[in-house]
Amino acid sequence: MLNSREMKALGIYCNRYRIKNKSEFLRVTLMKAIIQKFEDNHPSLWEEPEPTLFDRNERKRVLKVS
Repeated sequence: MLNSREMKALGIYCNRYRIKNKSEFLRVTLMKAIIQKFEDNHPSLWEEPEPTLFDRNERKRVLKVS
């Protein structure tokens, strides 16, 4: 799952922050990221779409005829 450089970085991190169970740490960290992404991107009934270049309300010029 991890290459040798990633394993070394994980080992250093776990030693520095006194994490005893690497697999639990990885599982919890991964699941927190996944759940946060789901919560950030969930659909909503009242969600306003972000305006795009073509959606802007520009003032229309009205020509007056005399």
